[in-house]
Amino acid sequence: MAPIEFAYWVPNIKKGLVNTSVPQRTNNSLEYNVKLAQIAEEKGFTFALTQIRFMAAGDDSQYESVSFSQAILSKTERLNVIAAILPGPWHPALAAKIFGSIDHYVGGRLSINVVSGWWKDEQTRMGVEWPEHDKRYVRTKEFIRSIRGLWNENEFSLNGEFYNFDRYTMEPKPTFRVSPSSTSTNHGTLDSADAPTEGRRGPIIFMGGNSAAARRLGGTDTDWFFFNGNDDDHFARWIIEVRENARQAGRRIRVGINGFVIAKPTHTEAYVRLNEIVAGADEEKLKEFMKRFEEAGKSSPEGEGMWANASLKDIIQGNEGFRTGLIGSYDQVARRIIALKALGADLILTAFLHFQDEVAEFGDHVLPLVRQYEQEAIDSGEYEAWPTYENYPVDPEKAAKYKRVGDGNTTDHFALAEQIAAEVAAVNAAEKKRDRENSDANGHDAKRIKV
Repeated sequence: MAPIEFAYWVPNIKKGLVNTSVPQRTNNSLEYNVKLAQIAEEKGFTFALTQIRFMAAGDDSQYESVSFSQAILSKTERLNVIAAILPGPWHPALAAKIFGSIDHYVGGRLSINVVSGWWKDEQTRMGVEWPEHDKRYVRTKEFIRSIRGLWNENEFSLNGEFYNFDRYTMEPKPTFRVSPSSTSTNHGTLDSADAPTEGRRGPIIFMGGNSAAARRLGGTDTDWFFFNGNDDDHFARWIIEVRENARQAGRRIRVGINGFVIAKPTHTEAYVRLNEIVAGADEEKLKEFMKRFEEAGKSSPEGEGMWANASLKDIIQGNEGFRTGLIGSYDQVARRIIALKALGADLILTAFLHFQDEVAEFGDHVLPLVRQYEQEAIDSGEYEAWPTYENYPVDPEKAAKYKRVGDGNTTDHFALAEQIAAEVAAVNAAEKKRDRENSDANGHDAKRIKV
């Protein structure tokens, strides 16, 4: 069995990954992020994803993704860093040249996340064309086809709607291959004995999205596909759809799910933390963010996609990470991750309030439990019914035999957090009252004895 893998969002954005006034022991300095990356690879994380944004949002700031990723890679040994880029501002020839060159410097550990775009002003204010929703995925398809062509063909030509190449040659080509048959995410060097003898050259290509257009393109053209946070019914349906799109195209694809992690020794501690984060959110700023998201999922023909059905509380974590339900005790979070793997997830893309501290905490207390429960699923035979990368398509009899019956992650985590926080506050108030009464009684007795 291929174990579920873990990635984390690189906090190259100044204010961290949640929109709240609650202090975050996280910052976007290179020094902080190098230390974080070293902790992550020591604790068993495979990937890190560096965010892309050109235009500043309000009073925030963000370092450029590719250069920041390369700087992190220069200080790590095993971690694969995924740099996000935007077709439109980025031309595919520029992307192919830069990523292909860095591939030589870092031993194939730089991957690419192609973001079709959701913030209209960011691109139109620099004079970049802003196609309607599904056309942006046409552009992305041509972008991916172009960079792969430049990496793999001696004279690449394309007569596209957005990009055109005429017998274009690019050297040096990447030194690493992605094997179409291996269940490992690792590359093999062309010069090494264990190098794949088949497969295309170039970095691993990731993409994310929840819309129908995104799911189609992900299945037919990318190596990995990310989903925003959602409920289990959507995850189950969408994962199968993406895998089936890939199968019909004669290929396979891996799937990752975004989730914000609040894993603590007890269930109560985790939900009190969630309530603090929510209470510290600025509603007016969240409304501003929601307005920017109108060009994302809501603008798709079916009205289904990223942030299409998100509430203001959902976007306190920008990629709806609370909805995934990675909140609770160490054991509860580990079991939730296993439930996501049972739906077909190959990777969990994590975010945290205090990145360095909590990545270490996750690696020490949650990840070992995940590995334990994975082994139990193998031993019982249940794992063979999970529609993961290596199992899809699943034998229908096995799927029926081991069908999981659960709540579909329908818990209202915000309501539960508010309820638990109120209960804790009531208990604390009662204890303080009791302490005051005891103190007053002791003081009265002392005075009486003195008299």
